[in-house]
Amino acid sequence: MGKPKRSNVLAAAEESATPPDQLAESQSVARVVKAEGNNLYTCTLPNTKPILVELETRFRSTIWIKRGGYVLVDLASADERPPNSRVVGEIINVVRDEKEWRKRPYWPKQFTKNTYDDDDEDSTVGKMPPSGSEDEDEDEDGP
Repeated sequence: MGKPKRSNVLAAAEESATPPDQLAESQSVARVVKAEGNNLYTCTLPNTKPILVELETRFRSTIWIKRGGYVLVDLASADERPPNSRVVGEIINVVRDEKEWRKRPYWPKQFTKNTYDDDDEDSTVGKMPPSGSEDEDEDEDGP
């Protein structure tokens, strides 16, 4: 697959820059949990239900989606899929300016800021190493 045309990249970026005024009944904001490959993503809806969705063709190879980011999914396309398909919807927009999207009335209250799926309580990323402990004091006095 070749490199996408610059005009296609700019058009896709422009389309995803501004949030829509309102959402259809079948549309919802979802958080990306995991990239499954082949333009498939596992996302969670505001009710924490995990779903498998496909990236719309106009965004493929032009817009990258990171884990923990937000997307707009349309679940109406599930009716058009085969009955045994695991894919239940399609990503129709990518949230790029999260601050602007959060101002919209349809932004789910369940997706509060600084809430992540990872357990950050036990994480030591960005923290200083533990200071001298009792074990180190004993070693200094050693033989």
